[in-house]
Amino acid sequence: MNDVIFETVVTTVSPDGAPHVAPMGVRYRESAAGGGPDVILMPFKPSATHDNVVATGHAVLNLLTDVRVFAGCVTGRRQWPTRPAERVPGVRLACALGHVELKLAERQDDAQRPVLRMARVHEAQHAPFIGFNRAQAAVLEGAVLVSRLRMLPPQKVDDEMAYLQIAIDKTAGPGELEAWGWLHEAVAAHRAQRAKEMA
Repeated sequence: MNDVIFETVVTTVSPDGAPHVAPMGVRYRESAAGGGPDVILMPFKPSATHDNVVATGHAVLNLLTDVRVFAGCVTGRRQWPTRPAERVPGVRLACALGHVELKLAERQDDAQRPVLRMARVHEAQHAPFIGFNRAQAAVLEGAVLVSRLRMLPPQKVDDEMAYLQIAIDKTAGPGELEAWGWLHEAVAAHRAQRAKEMA
């Protein structure tokens, strides 16, 4: 059985209060304390998310459909409007449909990907979820491809981007089109850099 992973955005702050925004797949596990399920984070080490959670003991889980954040973060656009969290030191994304404020409950260290079990402190809804858009899913998949450009053969990237383009052409709104453009720019820039390195 697959380990179900949900695509979210995690916001953390450094000890001096600098915010950090990171797309992250999370898992949910039943909480021994009752209430909503704990959130399992597995950030890479070293990473700002890992270091910030360990240093401050907190994070905020952002649930959103604005896929520009996902595409933006993998293409160097990490500055997104935020609002202060309500009960933990931290911030939430202004565009989040809802957010969950988290406290570090358990840490299983690992040389590459520690497991951080986060307990819910507070959660709030800010806007309704009105349904899925296929172009949003296409942007998410495209963002994953861009994050792995150094590991994937160019033809695989081209084939998958071409297939995802169908959903973009049929269902994308302005936000998805903007995000998709960023991803294409990132692929082109990566290839230009590789060609320069090989020249």
